[in-house]
Amino acid sequence: MADIDTGGGGGKKGKKVRGKKMSTRVDFTPMVDLGFLLITFFMLTTSMNKPQTMEINMPVKDENLTDDEKTKIKASQAMTILLTKDNKVVYYFVDAKTGEPGTPLVTNFGKAGIRATLLKENRMRNDRVDSIAIYKEQLQSNKIKEEEFREKVGAIKAFKDGLIVVIKANDDSKYKNLVDILDEMNICNIGRYAIVDITPMEVEMLTKTPL
Repeated sequence: MADIDTGGGGGKKGKKVRGKKMSTRVDFTPMVDLGFLLITFFMLTTSMNKPQTMEINMPVKDENLTDDEKTKIKASQAMTILLTKDNKVVYYFVDAKTGEPGTPLVTNFGKAGIRATLLKENRMRNDRVDSIAIYKEQLQSNKIKEEEFREKVGAIKAFKDGLIVVIKANDDSKYKNLVDILDEMNICNIGRYAIVDITPMEVEMLTKTPL
């Protein structure tokens, strides 16, 4: 709000009357009040971002574990992903009959790359995985609560015969590649995966695989 302060008086009789000088003083009090009102409004109406967490399963390095205590998986369930140079991804499956690694295949990141392969392999072993998208829509439309959503999705991802991904990185890969492949696990609804050290046999495999 602006206050106009008029100072000075009229001239003497018979003399020329000069224009009155005016001084302006701006009062910022209403503006400060408005600022605090806006801050309070946005604090009450803005929703806070929920913390995002990423689950990573690391293998237990305990040499005292017996064979019965170790987690056993079927060869047909396991898919091994090798992260290497130039943002390339090499993956292979183990032959269920011979137990030997199959032919390594090369791809990259993105929808047409490793994501398409993960989605395909996961659907082949778990036909319920497509129901997760339906549960997400029900959650967004408030038809189910978040606790129920997590329970249903967790049961689908924990399917005992579902895809299990083993992630390994060699010295030529970048840290960004590891973050990207973990994002793909979340996007493709892979419930069980683990980060494991690469073996000398796999390092040799990468040297023989044209990238």
